[in-house]
Amino acid sequence: MDATIGKFIDSVSDFFSGAASTSADQLPLCDTDIISGCEKEYAEAQKGQDEGLKKECIMRLSWALVHSKIPVDVQRGIAMLEASVVNDTSPMKLREKLYLLAVGYYRTSDFSRSRDCIERCLEVEPEWRQAQALKKAIEDRIVKDGVIGVGIAVTAVGIVAGIAASLIRRG
Repeated sequence: MDATIGKFIDSVSDFFSGAASTSADQLPLCDTDIISGCEKEYAEAQKGQDEGLKKECIMRLSWALVHSKIPVDVQRGIAMLEASVVNDTSPMKLREKLYLLAVGYYRTSDFSRSRDCIERCLEVEPEWRQAQALKKAIEDRIVKDGVIGVGIAVTAVGIVAGIAASLIRRG
């Protein structure tokens, strides 16, 4: 019985802390060495005249940044993608950039913007499984956050009601 209660408490704790695994936890993470390599590659490409190479380097660096463990890197990746998505007319490049933006926003817990980007991405490529999986993960997090918010609100109301009842009994 105590083991069951312990498992329940652990699962509730994991739920509220976000430690419970979701499908988005399967997103790859990028370490600082890879990011540094992409930054060097991008700096070298900037010295040249090949615009195609520059765009490829920007995409690789953006990918690495939005998959970083470091929030500042994720923000940099989002900024790079936002700046480049405006100028892209290729549906496939737009799809990739929107997906990466959705990943970045997901990593920063901006689930509403993440969902908007992934929905735009799926308009371009409706059958893209990777995007569909991210959309499900985003929607799961939105639901989870809503449940947590309701739980917090209910708890707060319960505490206030308990205090009020205590004060009424005393008075």
